[in-house]
Amino acid sequence: MMRNLHVGHILSSMNKSLALLSAALLLSGCQTFAPSEPDGTPPVEDPAVATPDTEDKVYRPFSQETLYSLLVAELAGQRNRYDIALDNYVEQAQKTRDAGVAERGFRIAEYLGADQPALDTSLQWAKAAPDNVDALRAAAVQLARSGRYDESMTYMEKVLQQQGDTYFDFLALSASDTSPETRDGLLQSFDRLLTKYPDNAQLQFGKALLLQQEGNNEAALELLEKQPDNNRQPASILLHSRLLQSLERNDEALALLKKSLKQYPEDKRLRLSYARQLVAQDRIDDAKGEFAKLLQQYPEDDDLRFSLALICLEAESWKEAIVYLNELIDRDAHVDAANYNLARAYEKLKDLPKALNHYRMVGPGNDFLPAQARHTELLFKLERREDAANYLNQARDEQPDYAIQLYLIEAEAWSRVAENERAWQVVKHALEQFPEDLNLLYTRAMLAEKRNDLSGLEKDLRFILKREPDNAMALNALGYTLADRTTRLEEAKELIEQAYQLNPTDPAILDSLGWINYRVGNLEEAEFYLRKAMDDMQDAEVAAHLGEVLWAQGKQREARKVWREALKDEPQSSILRSTIKRLTGTETP
Repeated sequence: MMRNLHVGHILSSMNKSLALLSAALLLSGCQTFAPSEPDGTPPVEDPAVATPDTEDKVYRPFSQETLYSLLVAELAGQRNRYDIALDNYVEQAQKTRDAGVAERGFRIAEYLGADQPALDTSLQWAKAAPDNVDALRAAAVQLARSGRYDESMTYMEKVLQQQGDTYFDFLALSASDTSPETRDGLLQSFDRLLTKYPDNAQLQFGKALLLQQEGNNEAALELLEKQPDNNRQPASILLHSRLLQSLERNDEALALLKKSLKQYPEDKRLRLSYARQLVAQDRIDDAKGEFAKLLQQYPEDDDLRFSLALICLEAESWKEAIVYLNELIDRDAHVDAANYNLARAYEKLKDLPKALNHYRMVGPGNDFLPAQARHTELLFKLERREDAANYLNQARDEQPDYAIQLYLIEAEAWSRVAENERAWQVVKHALEQFPEDLNLLYTRAMLAEKRNDLSGLEKDLRFILKREPDNAMALNALGYTLADRTTRLEEAKELIEQAYQLNPTDPAILDSLGWINYRVGNLEEAEFYLRKAMDDMQDAEVAAHLGEVLWAQGKQREARKVWREALKDEPQSSILRSTIKRLTGTETP
C-alpha cells in the first residue's frame, strides 16, 4: 500500500507518521538504521529491537523537522531514490550530531560510492561515538582515501588503543599512487607507532607494504622475517613470499608457502600462490595436485577449473584436461577458451575431426584468430585447401570485424605451400575492401618480392613508412631487400641501422644488419651480428647467412657445421640448400 502514497498524502498524515516514527526512534534510537548488507544490497530499515544495553544508552527526542526529514529519507530509500535519502541523512547528521544518524548516512554514502559524504559522515560518526571501533575505523579509511594520511593514522591509533583490528595495510596500499614525500611521511607515522607497539603484526605488515612500494624489498623482507611464526597472518605470508621471489629466492618462497599451508590448510590464497609457484618452477605434476585440492575445496570456482585444465595440458595429461574443459562448457564458463584448448588436446591425441570441430566452435574474443589460424593450417595439411578457403570466406562474412586478419591467415596459408599467385589474389581482393590497411600492404610487399616485383615491394613499404616512419619491420624489410637484391647498399645500410635503433634485439633485424655488413665487406662485424641473431632464433636463412660469412673468412669447417645443424631442423630449406650448393658445389655440407 505504501507504494501508492503521494507526498501530499504523507503531509496530510504527518502527525500520525511522526508520532509512530518518534516512538520507534525513542524506543531504539537511531541504531535501528542498519548498515548495508554484506551482499551489496541497499541499506533498509530494521525493525526496532531493544538491545541488551538499551538501558545504558541515553536517548533524546528529535525535532519534528528532523523526524520528517528522516521519514522522507527512509521512504525515498524504499523507492530507490537513494540520492534523496543520502542528502537528508547528511543534513540531519550535521544538525543533530547523532551517532546513529551519522552512521546511517555513512552507510548510504558508502553504498553509493559518494566519497565526500562518506568522509563527512564517518568523521561525524567518530566524533559522536569516540569509543566505537567501527566508527573510528571508518573515519580512518575515509581519511586515507582522501589522502589525509596523518589524520588517518591518528584514528587508527585510537582503534589500536581499543585493541580493535586495524586497516594499516589499507593505509599503505592507498598510498601506492601518491608522491614519494607522502609515503615517506606515512613511513614516519608507522615508525612512531611501532615505537609504542613494537610487536604489533598489523603495523609491521603495513610498513612492509610501504617499503615494498618504495622498492626497498630487502628492508620489507627483514621486517616480516622478524614476525614470530605463530603470529603470522596469510596476507603477511603472501607478501613475504612475493618479496622472496622478487629477490630470486624462489626455493625459500616455496618452502615458506608450504610451511604456512600446515597452519592455514583451508586458505585459498596461500594454496593458490603455492600452486602457481610450483608452476613457475616447472613442477607441473605437483602443481596439478594442488590445483586439484583447490577445486575440491571450491567446486564452483570455474577459474580454478580452467587453471587445472591448462596445467593438465602442460603436463600432457590430454584426457584429464578434456574432462575439465568439457565441464567448463557444460557450466557455460570460459566456453571459447575451453573449445580452443579442447581442440589442442584432440590434436595431440590425433583426433583431427574433433580438433577441427572445436576450433570451429571458438567465438569472437582472444582465442578466435589463433583458432582460425590453426583450423586453416590443419585443413591445408589434410590437403583440404579449398575447404579452408571456403570456411575463411564464410568466417569473414559472419565476423566482419575480423575480416582483415582472416584474409592474412588465408594469404599466409597459400604462401606457406608456395601457392604465391593464390596468396596474391587473396591480398588483392582484401585491399579492394581495405585499400590502406598497413598489414595487408606489408603482406603484398612480401609477396611482390617473391614475384620479383621489387618496385611494387618498395612502393608498398614506402607507403607504410610515410604513414609510420618508425615502423621497424617495414624499415628492415626494405633495407634487407635492397641489400640482398640490389646494389643500393648505402641506402640499405641506413634503413637497417634505423630499424636496429628502434628494435636492437629483433633477430630478423640482427640478421639484416649482419647481411648488409657482409655485403659491404665488414666480415667480422657481419659475423658478430649473425651470431647474435642465431643465438635468439634458430632459422635456416640466418644459418645460411652465417655459414656464408664464415666461408668467406676461410672458416669452411665451422661453416659446414652451422649448415649441418640447421639442416637437421629444416631439411627442405631452399635458401639453405642453394647457399650450400653455390659455395661447395654439392647440396650437403
